Amino acid sequence: MKIDFVSDVACPWCAVGLFSLEEALRRVGAQLPVQLHFQPFELNPQMPAEGEDAVEHLSRKYGATPAQLAATRETLRQRGAEVGFTFGDRPRVWNTFDAHRLLHWAGLEGRQRELKHALLAAYHTHAQNPGSPEVLLRLCDEVGLDVERARAILAGAEYADDVRQRERFYQEQGISAVPSVIIDDRHLIQGGQPPEAFESALRQLAAEAGSTA
Repeated sequence: MKIDFVSDVACPWCAVGLFSLEEALRRVGAQLPVQLHFQPFELNPQMPAEGEDAVEHLSRKYGATPAQLAATRETLRQRGAEVGFTFGDRPRVWNTFDAHRLLHWAGLEGRQRELKHALLAAYHTHAQNPGSPEVLLRLCDEVGLDVERARAILAGAEYADDVRQRERFYQEQGISAVPSVIIDDRHLIQGGQPPEAFESALRQLAAEAGSTA
C-alpha cells in the first residue's frame, strides 16, 4: 500500500495526523506493508524569512480571537499528547520552503520520515525556525544525513523545481488543506484524524484490495 502524506511543517494538525497514522500502522502491523511518502504543501508560501508573530498571523488569516486561538492550542496539546507528540509554545510562523527541499532530498536518501519527525518537533515543540540554515543543518546531522551535502543544497536552488512541481500537482488534484492522506493514489483522508479512523480505513482498504485480488 502506498501512502502519500501531503503536509506542511508549519501545520500543527499535520503533526497530530502523522502520529495518529503511524499509531494506526503499528496497530495494523506487518500484515500491511506500507510505503509512506511525504509530499510538500505550503500554508504560507509568501512568508518572509524573518517570519511573523503567530497570534497576529493566525488572527488575520482565520479571523480568530486570541481566546479562540488559545482554545485551539489547548486542543492541539491534548490531541498531540494522546498520540505521543508534545506541543510547546510557538510564538512565530516561518517560511518552510527550504525544509521541503531538504525533505525531498531526504526521501532520495531514505531518511525522509526521520527528518519529518525532527522538523515537526523543532517547530512545534521547541519553537525553532525551520527556515534557518543552522537549524536545518543540525536536524540533518541528527537524523544521519550528510551535513555538507545539505549545506550545498541550501546554498543553491537544488530541488526547488521538484518541490514546486509536487505542490502544483496536489493543488491541481484539489488538495487545498492539510494534512491530506492519499492511499494508493485513489482514496483521500483529510485532517488530524484519531488513530481509530486511520486504522479502520486501512483495514477496510486492505480487505477490499485482497478481495479484488
